[in-house]
Amino acid sequence: MFVFLRALAFQRSVRLPPPALLALSYAILIVIGMLLLKLPVATHNGIAWWDALFTAVSAVTVTGLAVVDTGSYFTSTGQAFILLLIQLGGLGIMVFAVLILSAMGLPIGMSHHVFLREDLNQTSVSELVRLLRVILRVVVVCELSGMALLAFVTVPEFGWAGGLWQALFHSISAFNNAGFGLFPDSAMRWATNPIVNFTLPMLVIIGGLGYSVMADMLQLRQWRLFSLHTKLMLVGTGVLLVWSTVIFAALEWDNVKTLGTLDSAIDRWQASWFQAVIARTAGFNSIDLAGMHDSTVLSFIAWMLIGGGSTSTAGGIKVTTFIVLILATVAFFRRQKQLHVFGRSIGMDEVLKVTAISVLTVLTLMAGMFFLTISNDGKFLDILFEATSALCTVGVSRGLTAQFDDTGRTILMLLMFIGRVGPLTLGFFLATQAAPRVRYPAGQIYLG
Repeated sequence: MFVFLRALAFQRSVRLPPPALLALSYAILIVIGMLLLKLPVATHNGIAWWDALFTAVSAVTVTGLAVVDTGSYFTSTGQAFILLLIQLGGLGIMVFAVLILSAMGLPIGMSHHVFLREDLNQTSVSELVRLLRVILRVVVVCELSGMALLAFVTVPEFGWAGGLWQALFHSISAFNNAGFGLFPDSAMRWATNPIVNFTLPMLVIIGGLGYSVMADMLQLRQWRLFSLHTKLMLVGTGVLLVWSTVIFAALEWDNVKTLGTLDSAIDRWQASWFQAVIARTAGFNSIDLAGMHDSTVLSFIAWMLIGGGSTSTAGGIKVTTFIVLILATVAFFRRQKQLHVFGRSIGMDEVLKVTAISVLTVLTLMAGMFFLTISNDGKFLDILFEATSALCTVGVSRGLTAQFDDTGRTILMLLMFIGRVGPLTLGFFLATQAAPRVRYPAGQIYLG
């Protein structure tokens, strides 16, 4: 499989831009995943082609939406296939391809760097190899550490073989922000377990920070030496986690369908923390999301749209995009022509980029909602929740995904794929890269 992907993505004879090859690579992996899940050894009683395709799309895009129960529907072999798709989709095919080339002692040329740069959203080619080493170390350490911690919970409950598999599956799924679980109720059985409430969210947070942030932090540099991106991600993530935890607790504290079912205040804060972390990136849940108040659902949608960090396994418009949008708004009202934060300025190119990302995300979500409501009239808020979860590759659900017809599931698959590849990357396909030869005089329009 890797040889085929390498030949497809890296051969110079392929006359496609890097984002196009990246999207094509993900599409091919989805098809391969669908074929693997259709094998007799993957399921107990077989699976329909459409369900196999949906599961493959959800796994490769590290979303976590499901139309069949992963734990009971798939065999251990099928679950292993899903786990492989999650790992490949989360880290990126190009990352794995370059790691394989390096392990084989083959040279990594400039063309390889170009494709890898598109997958990791990096602009500095010289930093890519160092970033790859960081990625590999972080992935191995985090996933094995998460497995070891979760084993203290799963092994006593399921025995050594079953417990270790449960721990490994949930650790990889959490680190890659996939949200796939092996139980119909996700993590609700562990809603008051402190080990699970610490381990799964921490794996999600680390996986959602982004590898460039990890590389900065692993160098143990002082705060003043961190890059601007790292500072914005750390501060933004911290503020969002505190804000979303408090908001969720305040809105759901006495709701007998969610937090109200838990006895102690500590348990309710644990569940609030768990959902606050999961809401922006991964699809686990420790309470019944279908029982949330409408105000909480709207807050959830906002958190999903923000998402995690660039160069991470998370989705959404990204934390730094949201911060730059806020800074640009503040600068407008202060009549400032430049954005300043942490002693650095942010150029107009970055502002235009985050504007494009945000607009494309909103337009894509609106288009998805339009077609979903045509075939699934009613339950507008639930449909918006599922559509946002798909586009932002979060994977949380209020139980509506499995109820969609084939048209609805097709739209969700398209939203998941677009959310993983990236609205800006898709826009790259239609954009002309030729510099304009004619300049026009400035004009004036009235806004607001």
